Formats: sequence, C-alpha cells, structure tokens
Amino acid sequence: MMENPDLTAQWEEVESMLTERFGKTPNLETILFLIGIQELGQVKKKFTKEQKEDLMHIAMCTILSPDGYYDLEKYDEEGWPHFKEMKKVHGMKLEEQEHFLKQHIIAYFRTHHNLTRVDLHGVHH
Repeated sequence: MMENPDLTAQWEEVESMLTERFGKTPNLETILFLIGIQELGQVKKKFTKEQKEDLMHIAMCTILSPDGYYDLEKYDEEGWPHFKEMKKVHGMKLEEQEHFLKQHIIAYFRTHHNLTRVDLHGVHH
C-alpha cells in the first residue's frame, strides 16, 4: 500500500504538535492514550494497566464515532464514557489499520484542537 503524502504531512503535524508539548515523539498507542485522557477529562498521575487499556478504547471509539462506528451511550457514575458499536471495522492488514487510525486521529485533532494544542498537564504514560 502506497503511503499518501498528504497523510504523511498531516501525521507529522500531529506528531510535531505533541512532541512540542511533551518533549518526545509519541507512538500511535501513546497518542490514543492521550486522546482517551482528553476525552475522559480526568487527569491522574498514574493509571492502572486496565485503565490505560480503557482509555485507549475510549480514544478508538471517539475517533471512529464521526464515521458511525460507535455512538456514545452514557457516562457511568465515575464519569467514564461508554460507547455502543454501531458498525464493524472490517478486517484490515496491519498497515491498512495504521493508515485508517492515523486518518481518524488527524481528523480528531483537526476538529478538536485545530492541530495547535493538547491540554494535558502532568500526565505520565
């Protein structure tokens, strides 16, 4: 699969913004973790392994919601969002999956942050 030069440039813009904010370039998993924290709106110094996985799930649901894959169902008593799967993400090769996620992450930052800021103070992954 050929890499899309526009996607590459836009992804580098996301990485650059986050690198500037956190002092190192985050990988895809870390970016999903950060989106999850942003969406949860609760910043803690430490998250359990299970909470980190939940945060990444929140991120996945959030970035795929605009395309109808998930719908926000409710928030629980602790303020954690819960999503309902609306349609399946069909099987993709790893490279296609990464491309798909990058496109949705770029769209998320375009919509929510104009690719200019992420407001996550004092978070340690």
